[in-house]
Amino acid sequence: METCKIENLYDLKETIAAELFEGAEYPWEVLGKIKDFIVALGNTLSEEEYEKREGNVWIARSAKVAPTAFIGENVIIGKDAEIRHCAFIRGNAIVGEGAVVGNSTELKNVVLFNKVQVPHYNYVGDSILGYKAHMGAGSITSNVKSDKKLVVVKAGEEKIETGLKKFGAMLGDRVEVGCGSVLNPGTVIGHDSNIYPLSSVRGVVPAGSIYKKQGEVVEKY
Repeated sequence: METCKIENLYDLKETIAAELFEGAEYPWEVLGKIKDFIVALGNTLSEEEYEKREGNVWIARSAKVAPTAFIGENVIIGKDAEIRHCAFIRGNAIVGEGAVVGNSTELKNVVLFNKVQVPHYNYVGDSILGYKAHMGAGSITSNVKSDKKLVVVKAGEEKIETGLKKFGAMLGDRVEVGCGSVLNPGTVIGHDSNIYPLSSVRGVVPAGSIYKKQGEVVEKY
């Protein structure tokens, strides 16, 4: 389970939310703390750099937000981020500096590190995406199991009981997810890994891997 540890997935220098992870070993431990963290952090942000809106929303003045985008409550949008036409940010979301949230993309209870791209028809819920992670068009994080049971993170014979009903995916830095892929509840993808298009991913994908299909994961050269 070393792949799943915060220190092995993320460069915390690449997020305004670094303090959120303090005291945690695995990233999913902070999912229930995102809302309160946003409110506390937002109230410390510079008025010169961030505009505060109703509902505990802080938007960097250098960010580009399309007038058709919906932004719910408890949201921080970082410097130079781009929120495109008809993006749907339901709430409890931190969008990192230089990140892109695209057309019809939906966010809910997430942390996007700096320069993350979710640019085309993506759903990202109860998830954390590392620096420069990219989700191809139509790829989504599925955050609730079909049997509604609590999510368990599995890596071979190893298992971690998360105690969470809602848990999407943890993507390490520079992960590339191919178009049309589904990341099933409890998926953890190590940094610098690639996921083939149209994949159905579950469990833990080691860092520096290419995920071709279930049972066929190879090391990148």
